Amino acid sequence: MKLVICEKNIAARRIAQILSKGTAKMQRINTIPVYEFEKDGEAWAIIGLKGHILNLDYPTTYRRWDTTPPNELITVEPVKKISEKAIALALKKLVAENPFIIIATDFDREGELIGVEAINLAREYNAELTTIKRTRFSAITGYEIHDAFEKLVQVDYNLANAGEARQIIDLVWGVVLTRFISLTSRRLGNEFLSIGRVQSPTLALLVEREKAIKKFIPEPYWRIIARLKKEKSFEAVHSEERFWDESQAKNIYDRVQTAKQAQVISITVTTNIEYPPPPFNTTMFLQAASSQGLSTTRAMELAESLYMAGLISYPRTDNTVYPSSLNIKGILLKLTESSFAKEVHEVLQNGRKSPTCGKKKTTDHPPTHPVGAPKNKKLSGEQLKIYELICRRFLATLAKDAISESTKAVFDINRESFIATGYQIKEQHWRAIYPYFREKTKSIPTLVQGELVNISSMKLEHDETKPPKRYSQGELLAKMEGLSLGTKSTRHEIISKLYARKYISGSPPIPTSTAIAVVDALADYEVVKPQMTATLEEDMNAIAEGKKSLEEIVEESRQMLQSVMRSLEENKESIKTSIQKAHREQNHMGTCPQCGEDLILRTSRRGKRFVGCTGYPNCTNTYPLPQRGGIDVTDRICSVCGTPIIFVKQQGKKRWELCLNQKCSSKKNNFKS
Repeated sequence: MKLVICEKNIAARRIAQILSKGTAKMQRINTIPVYEFEKDGEAWAIIGLKGHILNLDYPTTYRRWDTTPPNELITVEPVKKISEKAIALALKKLVAENPFIIIATDFDREGELIGVEAINLAREYNAELTTIKRTRFSAITGYEIHDAFEKLVQVDYNLANAGEARQIIDLVWGVVLTRFISLTSRRLGNEFLSIGRVQSPTLALLVEREKAIKKFIPEPYWRIIARLKKEKSFEAVHSEERFWDESQAKNIYDRVQTAKQAQVISITVTTNIEYPPPPFNTTMFLQAASSQGLSTTRAMELAESLYMAGLISYPRTDNTVYPSSLNIKGILLKLTESSFAKEVHEVLQNGRKSPTCGKKKTTDHPPTHPVGAPKNKKLSGEQLKIYELICRRFLATLAKDAISESTKAVFDINRESFIATGYQIKEQHWRAIYPYFREKTKSIPTLVQGELVNISSMKLEHDETKPPKRYSQGELLAKMEGLSLGTKSTRHEIISKLYARKYISGSPPIPTSTAIAVVDALADYEVVKPQMTATLEEDMNAIAEGKKSLEEIVEESRQMLQSVMRSLEENKESIKTSIQKAHREQNHMGTCPQCGEDLILRTSRRGKRFVGCTGYPNCTNTYPLPQRGGIDVTDRICSVCGTPIIFVKQQGKKRWELCLNQKCSSKKNNFKS
């Protein structure tokens, strides 16, 4: 018998349908679906896991935070325990007959590790298992699956070891640092502070940007803008662009404001070739999806569902170069049966000779691209949105270069130089297929050197420089990639964890007061800097390439952590003071009207937020809060009862004022605490 082990049930079901040509029957073993059929006179069974069926954790004797000092956990060996007992029991029954095992999990570090975990568990149940192979595919389509099962390969234990090294290192660093910082700052229970090897440097990026925004001092500048008219109105801006000296700007403005005409001094027309974007790798795809209003986590979930449905290739890839073996014409033929038939026809009739490519070329998976048309498959609105994005990107990489034209006209107005610029697309080509880039079309009339153009108006415009923008989720992903924080498969998960742990909120992500306090306390330590994490990423790549061993890298990481912990322990009191002070300051909600002590934002054991007095237990004054939305402190107090006033901002609503005292006679807004 051949036993195929897939990463998920949905993949098992689809692969079974393909290999059996639709004849597979589902049976259940301990509630777990198993797909059985006969192929070439041999019995087949296909089972889907639920990702990892083994959970890596510390032994139960080390679970209590108050009994083991955090630094002692560095050398304790984690253990793996079965987390999906029903699947494990089903696997035990299936391997009892000494089957030929084929691992069909995703081909990446995580997928290889999941497969190896299943192999090791199977060997515990049956030590006589000898024949184990691996199948590799980048799309769950008929051709790819049949081809992959005809070309079975060996399991890549180096790749699995790289995944396991990451598991161990992330667990040890996360547990040790989280316990240290939480115990040191006395933030326990629901208020514990989470620290992670990749999570913390990523959070530090957001905190650094937020501080730059808050510290930013706008600088005033002035622009002189002439409104000209020839057939239609257009603008010309003084060639200085920005004047930092107001008196200089006013002097020039006084000289030109009464002018009636502008003379054309020169005209420059430039033809531009605009290349199509490269194929999607994971980061590029998630950036594009983020710009369309989807969170990176949601975008990946949708892409995985399309992959499982056999509509796109594997969405986790670093590759930006289509392999020569990719049957592009075959894919285009399939897409003629989709809503992109018109675009496919354009590419076939008028496309480029060879597709575009990016700078990254790998051999694991091709760039993410469509592999089939939905036909009878019903897709949700969000699935259609992602499918269209991926299809249009693929077709754009096959389309001709767009041609644009830039115009620069220089005018003389009372001996001052003004410039008007124009831009327009002359030949759309790939831009018509991939409309996600904004076109900054700006037209100016046809001008002749030496002619005079009427001036409609002249204005002196005052403005200020703007602070840096917050990172969007897509921009944060790109920043993480550039600093080697995480991998293509984990970066979006790190962002999701920061939201779940209430370190960031909103879109674009904004660090919370707790996040700023933690990063500030650890600012001088390597744990919030990307260099150390990048070094460990390189080490794990070396494991995958067989250049280093799992044991070697895990030991190196433990030594690095011991060094970090020595430094943290030496500065324990200052870290404690820093976090507690920052926490108090950033959660300060005003002065208690009953005793005069500080009011601060607190969280109950049940996770409910409220405002409490620091004078407790002498003062038991508390105020309930809305449990959803952002809260901004003001320096105002209620004129009726003397209680602090805050602002509440909930999604989809305008920010509104709230007196903390629910019993205040001036109360207009009611809320559920």
